Amino acid sequence: MIDYRIKAKRGSSEKIGELMSMLEHTRAVTLEELKGLRQEDLDYLADEGANTIGALLLHIASIEFVHQVISFENRDLNKAEFQKWKTALELGEPARSTIRDYPLEYYLNELAQVRQQTIIQLEKYDDDWLMEEEQWENGVPNNNYYLWFHVLEDEINHRGQIRSIKRLLSKR
Repeated sequence: MIDYRIKAKRGSSEKIGELMSMLEHTRAVTLEELKGLRQEDLDYLADEGANTIGALLLHIASIEFVHQVISFENRDLNKAEFQKWKTALELGEPARSTIRDYPLEYYLNELAQVRQQTIIQLEKYDDDWLMEEEQWENGVPNNNYYLWFHVLEDEINHRGQIRSIKRLLSKR
């Protein structure tokens, strides 16, 4: 059952606990959207420029992984990490042609593995860490709280795309 309350998780600082609660809720709603999808649903292309549900799911996992590296390790992806996640991060034609023929369990496992590491790492930090400021190369300031807000908004945005694709699937 999905919990519709945002509340700090026990053992964590207030804002970190609330962030983990939001991450859990967002993921629970996403997982609910995926129930009953078959491989052909995950590979469905609405048009030649669209993304598949499968590609969107790997993109969600890739964005979270990138934000783990940036916020927890204070670095960019290394060459091996970029090679692993490049297609899912960038989407487009490479994703349309290569992210396919996987069952739902594959995508669920990728999402779960990345999320497990997020929770393990977040439990090590406190609210002060969330507010630590950095600057991107272009001089724009950011903080860890924004980085993790972006992970949430990215998943919610792509879940909306998944819902739209599911509506198209229901009309086939």
